[in-house]
Amino acid sequence: MAQVRKNTKQPKKVTKAVAKGRMYVTATFNSTLVSITDENGNVICWSSAGEAGFSGSRKSTPYAATITVENAVNKAKSFGMNTMDIFIKGPGPGRDVTLRVLRAQGIRVNMIADMTPDPHNGTRPRKAKHNK
Repeated sequence: MAQVRKNTKQPKKVTKAVAKGRMYVTATFNSTLVSITDENGNVICWSSAGEAGFSGSRKSTPYAATITVENAVNKAKSFGMNTMDIFIKGPGPGRDVTLRVLRAQGIRVNMIADMTPDPHNGTRPRKAKHNK
């Protein structure tokens, strides 16, 4: 006897309107990661160089960072976001690109913060080389 499946409707996705948010950019030497949150820190959308279609050493280029930030901003605009606080972390090529993309996309920036961690003391230095 065959089992009959009922047509179960999937619940509609709730799209919330968020006018203000935060953008967290992690720019490493190997890739660029972007997360966009609302004021409370709940992630709304994200993007990365790998998700944008780049692989290998191409992920670490400024062009890949540009596409990554553009993708994240376009996703955020679909939620109605037009004002952001920017938090940048890391030494990679995505640092400089972020602000250029936001200016071109017409996003209003309230604040820019550099969250790059600084070592308080760091690791022990190498033994001195002997010159003979």
